Amino acid sequence: MTELTPPAVRDHAADGPPGRRRWVGRTIGGIVGVAAIATAAYGSITSAAAGDDIHASMTIIAPAAAGGGWDGVARELQQAQKANGLVNNVQVVNMPGAGGTIALGNVSVLNGQANNLLVGGTGLLAATVQFNSAATLDDVTPLAVMVEEYDVIVVPANSPFQTLDDLVQAWKADPKALPWTGGGSFDQLVVAELALAAGIPPVDMTYISSDGGGEAIQALLNGTAQAAAGGYPDNIDQIESGRLRALALVAEQPLEGVDIPTAIDQGYDMKLTNWRMLAAPSGLSGEQVDSLTQLVLDSTATPEWADARERYHWTERLITGDDLTAFLAEERARIERLYEEMGL
Repeated sequence: MTELTPPAVRDHAADGPPGRRRWVGRTIGGIVGVAAIATAAYGSITSAAAGDDIHASMTIIAPAAAGGGWDGVARELQQAQKANGLVNNVQVVNMPGAGGTIALGNVSVLNGQANNLLVGGTGLLAATVQFNSAATLDDVTPLAVMVEEYDVIVVPANSPFQTLDDLVQAWKADPKALPWTGGGSFDQLVVAELALAAGIPPVDMTYISSDGGGEAIQALLNGTAQAAAGGYPDNIDQIESGRLRALALVAEQPLEGVDIPTAIDQGYDMKLTNWRMLAAPSGLSGEQVDSLTQLVLDSTATPEWADARERYHWTERLITGDDLTAFLAEERARIERLYEEMGL
């Protein structure tokens, strides 16, 4: 895969595979700061988790900085739990770094401390694969997938590509000559999945890394990239304003109220979604796991959570128990395959 980086964030590290170079360029330079944040946050987690009554106190860990998708899930859960008396004292701790694996590593050592919930999802699972992290989801207790968010394939409004097939045919003619962008590692996986569905070797694609959906949109609008994959909530304003043209929604079924055809309906088998989940530390009793799972289900049944789903354009998808175990195994295999196809 040819990977370009805008001059402002170009990675000059020369060693290691492309995925590792990108991670080194963006995280090693700030490792001391990240470690300090993680240490401070870890102290907040352990001190807040005193006692074992999950309805008395809870810490929800967002493995990213404030303002992102994981942070949004954490704070909406906090509001739902507080407003409905599900938990008396709920705090949110932000612990950014390495695609969420720093937070995952810290939670993995909170053995038996049930008063902690870790927000995660497709991106966190992908980060454990991409960075070959020491801690994986096997080192925590997954409780539930709660919602999923869909990506959308977009091009600038003045693009010659009117349909997804127009775009794919041009891409197939010269894969390296049509640069893509996206707001994160999940979006890169979506582009790779489209490449496979179209018969294009993902290793041949040109992908420009962007730091977030806003930067990806700018790369489209200034001509740096010709197409992008990004979260529908991140792109809806630009689509509705007419600055971007949506070619496909990456979802198994059309989204109610959204007039964008799915990639599947256009002949491209794409099913990877940006799902969001909650996990707890390991070493919990069966009774604790059942109680935490019920707390998650009760939280997602509140009016406050329903309002959040509407505002964030999330689709409810509740998966727990044995179904969750099977789902996570399938998703890991899918993501591992995509990274292998990209040569990362």
